[in-house]
Amino acid sequence: MSFPVPVRSLGPARLSADPPAGGPEPTGEQIVESAAAAGVQGRGGAGFPLAVKLRAVRSGFVIANGEEGEPASVKDRYLLRERSSLVIRGLELAARAVDAERAFLYLSDPVAAARMGAAAPAGVEIVQVPPAYVAGEETAAVRAVGGGPALPSAKPPRPWQSGLGGRPTLVSNVETLAQLATAVHLGPEAYRAVGTGDSPGTFLATVSGAAHAPTLYEVPYGMPFGELVAHHLGSAAGVTGVIAGGFAGGLLPASALALPMTHADFSRAGSTLGCGAFVLLAGDCPIGVAAEMARFFDEENARQCGSCVKGSAGVAAVLARLGTGAATGEDVERLERWGRGLAGRGNCATPDAVSVLVGSLFRHHRELVRAHVGARCPRCAPHDFRIRLEENP
Repeated sequence: MSFPVPVRSLGPARLSADPPAGGPEPTGEQIVESAAAAGVQGRGGAGFPLAVKLRAVRSGFVIANGEEGEPASVKDRYLLRERSSLVIRGLELAARAVDAERAFLYLSDPVAAARMGAAAPAGVEIVQVPPAYVAGEETAAVRAVGGGPALPSAKPPRPWQSGLGGRPTLVSNVETLAQLATAVHLGPEAYRAVGTGDSPGTFLATVSGAAHAPTLYEVPYGMPFGELVAHHLGSAAGVTGVIAGGFAGGLLPASALALPMTHADFSRAGSTLGCGAFVLLAGDCPIGVAAEMARFFDEENARQCGSCVKGSAGVAAVLARLGTGAATGEDVERLERWGRGLAGRGNCATPDAVSVLVGSLFRHHRELVRAHVGARCPRCAPHDFRIRLEENP
């Protein structure tokens, strides 16, 4: 069965081939050195240097995180379903690099679980959990693998400091591990032959929205975002904005088309490349889009921290009222205050994502927010940003 979303490469197709068999096996230290020299960065959202994590974990555990809770992303499911040997190779290399006692593969997709179960070697334990937005957070992965709920825990400590059984634990996204396998195979110089100095290599980007079917692309870092959009739509002319890098990146206006796709450039724009999920907007009202995103956060938060529960619910309620013309000026002031005060609250990153979302509204669409007070907006239609794949293997 072919993957249900089209997959295309706009540069070197590094993640579309299985790793080579045979050849000398690198030592643990050689693996760490390759990751450092190649500049392999995390592909789960933060873009953190992999080598730093590898050096911090010794004689503990490794968890390959394939729990893709981001609603507009399919990259992890693609790798687990179609490039299982590449993920397994990366997991084996990471386990050797940190001299891991045990290795785990953590996911929710039933199709991926069946395929990885058939491909995984002895010694790799597969842990399947119900799908949830917060289940992909690294401490949620540690709790679930340890037999608890797939919910985030308070930090610090981070898993690399104290994870499973209080031992150092490397939690690494499955694309990060696939990139590690690619970097070790190619060598640092060849790996860095594409991308930029600060963001080397390629990454997987899921593009959806604008009334077009979603597509998964492998693209080199540094490509202008507008070039990716033009490949997807045929022209970027009708794009009025984007949900960038996943829901945690907030809303960017059409000027984002000029941004090079690097972690630094999207960070300077107040957003993130995140997991590489981009939802294109073409005439959609940013207020209506933000209302649906806030509703998602309110439904999907971990329900563990009062600040998160109350904050996400309050933001969702005000944005919903803005869309129907029922909001007041006081609501708008309260919304902006909540947006500033939610960052850094709670166990998971949901309050941070809500803060980025609200901040992006006021940074790019302040006058539009004000215009919605007491006036019903005909463009604030309901949206569904989830990419749903078939459920059966």
